[in-house]
Amino acid sequence: MAVTLEQAQRVGYTCLKALLRFAFMVANNLVAIPSYVLYLIVLQPLRILDSKSFWYIEGVLFKWLLAMVASWGWWAGYTVVEWGDDVKAVSEDEAMVLVNHQATGDVCTLMMCLQDKGTVVRQMMWLMDHIFKYTNFGIVSLIHGDFFIRQGRAHRDQQLVLLKDHLEKYYRSRNRKWIVLFPEGGFLRKRRETSQAFAKKNNLPFLKHVTLPRLGATQVILKTLVAPQENGTPSGGDAVRKESKSKGLQWVIDTTIAYPKAEPIDIQTWILGYRQPTVTHVHYRIFPVKDVPAEPEALTNWLYQRFIEKEDLLTHFYETGAFPPPQGQTKAISREMTLSNLWLVAIQSFAFLSGGMWYCLFQYLYHCLF
Repeated sequence: MAVTLEQAQRVGYTCLKALLRFAFMVANNLVAIPSYVLYLIVLQPLRILDSKSFWYIEGVLFKWLLAMVASWGWWAGYTVVEWGDDVKAVSEDEAMVLVNHQATGDVCTLMMCLQDKGTVVRQMMWLMDHIFKYTNFGIVSLIHGDFFIRQGRAHRDQQLVLLKDHLEKYYRSRNRKWIVLFPEGGFLRKRRETSQAFAKKNNLPFLKHVTLPRLGATQVILKTLVAPQENGTPSGGDAVRKESKSKGLQWVIDTTIAYPKAEPIDIQTWILGYRQPTVTHVHYRIFPVKDVPAEPEALTNWLYQRFIEKEDLLTHFYETGAFPPPQGQTKAISREMTLSNLWLVAIQSFAFLSGGMWYCLFQYLYHCLF
């Protein structure tokens, strides 16, 4: 079939836009990430004198870096609509966030939709595959104190010991509040067949839109971070304020990401922006930690039940375009998540100005020394 002039122009425009976006992303990384590292090197004396203030500043810089990543999708029209419980009510409490995993864009989506949740982004810890350690963002995550977990049965026991040690060393000392993990242990497309075979062998439900989660990291986090006495329900008002004073992990936030037509956004799309504007839907359900069983078998069943519910949520979404209403209600209410373009421009401007400042400083030092 012959290509029309209009189609050729559309393809050319898309390629040009993708090239310009990629160039901007590269420049963004070249100024923002080194600036983050250099600011923290200069602030090392503060880390010794006042560790709390140091990690506060680091958290602010970390949030701004994640906002830059969010801006790449936001300006391409990749927005988010949220459903279910309002997690802002527990944004100052300690929480474990369980997320289904479909593609690399899941992380970018979380970076975006958590930006307006108070101090969450600057005080959160991520659990991610060890391969991310070798990406451009790896040095940032290492400094921030995220944990890189190596997948595979051969490494499983050792990784869980390392995770426990990591949490004990960094989680509270750096005033972390939320910890984010993907219990499926990999992307849906890579694990679905194995998970379905395991489910069939063990007489478990057949899942298409999620896979059966793994227990290890979840169990370690609960054992390490949960205080002896826990709290009530996220009902808001005085109850939330009262419980926010308690120590230890208080909530489990079950987070379900859904893409229209079950077509996830990957990091390449997020960067290049060649897909048409897309609304990603994120559903939250909050559980008090006191309702989560500690015994391994009961915890496994509880965790499986969460992903069976995710399967039902996603099935309903793909059939209707919306998540179902909460039990006992007749209508599901969605909330459009928004970011301020002015704020994003200000952060990007700060990054490029910082890059220019460090460049001029090193040029000056070079001429002074040589």
